[in-house]
Amino acid sequence: MKKYNLTIEGKKYAVEVDVNDNIANVKVNDKSYTVEIEKEKEPQIAKVAKPTPKPAAAPAQKAAAPASAASASAIKAPLPGNVVKILVSAGQAVKRGDTLLVMEAMKMENNIMAEKDGTVKAVYVEVGRTVALGDALVEIE
Repeated sequence: MKKYNLTIEGKKYAVEVDVNDNIANVKVNDKSYTVEIEKEKEPQIAKVAKPTPKPAAAPAQKAAAPASAASASAIKAPLPGNVVKILVSAGQAVKRGDTLLVMEAMKMENNIMAEKDGTVKAVYVEVGRTVALGDALVEIE
């Protein structure tokens, strides 16, 4: 039996508690009580259906290229995340520091900027795509 000295709203109580399964014998200032403890309900685990793969839509821009296939002039993902906005398209002129696209990583939006002046040769991603560290995003020539 465990003993406790409690003070509740300025009043002192000597409490003894002995628990067996879901029954507790509680003694408060020499008065005994039998207390039934409700068992916790088992958490219900929702069953999630396995998503059915959708056929890839033909992108209007060049298909995604793996990091190894992109040329040295490709801007690569500095961190893993999701593409939320694409602000450029193939053939568009850009200046160093222009925002090319926006990625979300760890609940923060990150602007991916042009590292040099040039023309967008290809955009390798589309909005909603998840990219890994080092994946090619945009190629500038």
